[in-house]
Amino acid sequence: MSVPTFYGKELRWKREAAGMSLETFLEGSFYGKTYLSDIEHGERRMPLDLARHADRVLKTDGFFERHCEDVRRARRGPHAAYFEKALEAEKHAESIELWSPIIFPGLLQTAPYARTLVRSAHPAASDEWVEEKVTARLARARLFEEDHSTPEYWAVLHESLIADPILPPPEMAEQLDRIVELAERRRITPQIVPRTCGAYPLMAASIMVMTFPDAPPLIYTEASYSGDTIDDPALVKQYRKAYDRLRAVALSPDTSLAMIKAAAEDYRNGKQRDRLE
Repeated sequence: MSVPTFYGKELRWKREAAGMSLETFLEGSFYGKTYLSDIEHGERRMPLDLARHADRVLKTDGFFERHCEDVRRARRGPHAAYFEKALEAEKHAESIELWSPIIFPGLLQTAPYARTLVRSAHPAASDEWVEEKVTARLARARLFEEDHSTPEYWAVLHESLIADPILPPPEMAEQLDRIVELAERRRITPQIVPRTCGAYPLMAASIMVMTFPDAPPLIYTEASYSGDTIDDPALVKQYRKAYDRLRAVALSPDTSLAMIKAAAEDYRNGKQRDRLE
């Protein structure tokens, strides 16, 4: 049994032993029944304030507060600590809109691409450590499987990602094929910002905009060794407007997909060019 599932079951057992319904237990907290049910089934982490609420109403002497960090670490796995909130949020997002000017987003990466990025960021790491990171990153793509309630996923990418390869041509073709496959299955909508478009919004940032059916929107920004989640309404609104303006300067989804297909074919045939048309 996983750590989140164990503590979720423990919470449910303590709650039911105390004769409390979901509604009664949540009185005085800011959480809803669905959120609590997800925690009890091991599908969400337990926030610290809710752990303290559980200890208070169930009289468990700090048990849930002491152990909620164990659940957080287990749910995070080998992912970076700064990515934890975004990792949790993307599993429950109604839509994910992403701008990635430098690397392909983690949810779209193939194993060779992810391995190259992890190794470049951590050159002294062991092979086992690198593979653990790669496996965890690829596992996130379960969001796109047929039996999953897939969020609407919109990826705006810079043309340099397909024109300036970081992999050998066959592996670069495989990476682009992955994006084409997801787009043709209607799991994602890619758009390309061409090199010739001049200045554009969000030139100095990569962002992920997530919306939810039962929570306010969230922005995630990331650098090489750090990341930040933003929920301040004014900042979220500013990023939202900038993303919409960025999408307006990008090529259409159909044109973008055709460009990605052509680039994949070129790499497959060994026809790499300095700049893709």
